[in-house]
Amino acid sequence: MNQSTASIPPAPQSIRFVLARTSHPGNIGSAARAIRTMGFWRLTLVAPHKYPDPQVNALAAGADDVLANLVVADSLPAAVADCTRVYGLSARRRGINLPELDPRGAMAEIVPRLHAGEEVALLFGNERSGLDNDELSVCHAMVKIPSVDDFPSLNLSQAVQVMAWELRMATLGHVPAPPAAHDEAAAAEDLEQFFIHLSATLDAIGFHKGRTAKTISLRLRRFFHRAAPDARELRILHGILADAERMARLAGERGVD
Repeated sequence: MNQSTASIPPAPQSIRFVLARTSHPGNIGSAARAIRTMGFWRLTLVAPHKYPDPQVNALAAGADDVLANLVVADSLPAAVADCTRVYGLSARRRGINLPELDPRGAMAEIVPRLHAGEEVALLFGNERSGLDNDELSVCHAMVKIPSVDDFPSLNLSQAVQVMAWELRMATLGHVPAPPAAHDEAAAAEDLEQFFIHLSATLDAIGFHKGRTAKTISLRLRRFFHRAAPDARELRILHGILADAERMARLAGERGVD
């Protein structure tokens, strides 16, 4: 990732707004202005079509601290690697079965996590096509902004503004409870490493046997996202997978089918 450190805002924040594959640079600037008006400044871009660009600065309209700290990530997994929750903004499901929330339902989950110091991402897709299946596969839930059926599509920066406003209102009205003792939440990067290990183990034990590996993988992703294993539980699961791989190796060496 590349990041400017020209101006670091004084207050730390654990919420980030992530824009994937933006087509129009003006929407980057408008999104920067939208989050700055609500008191937020962490903006991340993934594979923008055009950046930097004069339109970004023009439409940011003075949100210079947001632009100074803007991050350009090499990939979506890199952009959310340290996040414990990723919420994808989408007007349609695209065949991915994720929990669906409205903005206020999402805030009811997000704000307590922010007060607990967890890193959370709000993910927005391309202006024309939205989030694709690969992008949705890293999300723990989908957020749909209620709109009329015959004209449901918001401009990207408008969607960012809605979520930033809801987040500000929820934050202002939230009285944080004393933090409960719990194990460290698993970050997105840790989950991705687990999914890679899980896929390799399923191949090693010959699990698929004619089943569609892609479909199985997506269902398992949804299952573990719902289960929300913490870091210790992931270590246990890795241990189970390692033992399964070892047994498969021993069976292969003995010629057992």
